Amino acid sequence: MLLPGGILMAVVIGVPLIIGVVLSLLDLNAYTLRQWVSAPFVGLENYVEALAQSGLVRSIGISVSFALIVTAITLPIGVIAAIATQNAFRGRAVVRSLFLIPYVLPQFVTATVWRTILQPDGIANHLLGGLGIDGGLWLNGPKAYWALVGVAIWMSWPFIYLLTLAGLQAVETEVHEAAALDGALWWAKLRYVILPYLKGPISLAIIIGILHAINDFTLPFVLFGVPTPDNVQVLPVLTYIESFQSFRFGLSAAMAIVSLVIVAIPLFVYLRAVRLDSGTDAAESVKEVQA
Repeated sequence: MLLPGGILMAVVIGVPLIIGVVLSLLDLNAYTLRQWVSAPFVGLENYVEALAQSGLVRSIGISVSFALIVTAITLPIGVIAAIATQNAFRGRAVVRSLFLIPYVLPQFVTATVWRTILQPDGIANHLLGGLGIDGGLWLNGPKAYWALVGVAIWMSWPFIYLLTLAGLQAVETEVHEAAALDGALWWAKLRYVILPYLKGPISLAIIIGILHAINDFTLPFVLFGVPTPDNVQVLPVLTYIESFQSFRFGLSAAMAIVSLVIVAIPLFVYLRAVRLDSGTDAAESVKEVQA
């Protein structure tokens, strides 16, 4: 019964991955692309060039720092928003719907809108000018990185909110009632009752948020265009430039494989942690049965 799904995964995931690895070992460019099967074999030279001579290491640093900052800021925002809208109140449905607007909008729409807002004569600088603050250039120069971070935060926190809200549904009513009968304050209730239930959803949200931020191509590409400023040249954008502007397809394939390895590290850590948690739960269940 697993055979159809296994074949589909092999075709959709395995075959492109193998082709990408093969391309990364070839000197594939605009001149050899037409007959790429017979392109010169260069082995690991593309990987060496990517790590030593191109801007790959710098792009990795930008992508990782960007992902960590965005995730670290969106996490408390999403958790607080979910807890604030957990209990019923008048207008809760409207508030929840408004919270989801940044998430349901397509990325290219969000990037286009913010590109207009952050123009030198845009709304952002106009509002800052009214407060006596010189906004300056947001889409170029040193502020471009923080503009990318700000837009990504605005766009990403509803995802944390959704996963946290789903986790809150698992908190049993009896637990809330027991905490209330014991006279637990809101901080103690949050720390010892609610947050333990949110461990799984929050961990999943962190991993997915980091992976999404590292792999995000649409937002920086539409927000800044190409060529992007150096301080926002994230890994997917650099790979795109090497492929479709420099036509160094072998080099870009090597960069893509390196990015795949980087993405696999936090994913492996998460899957390992889930496996350990499952093992612990199973051991506890066996002990309970034996008792």
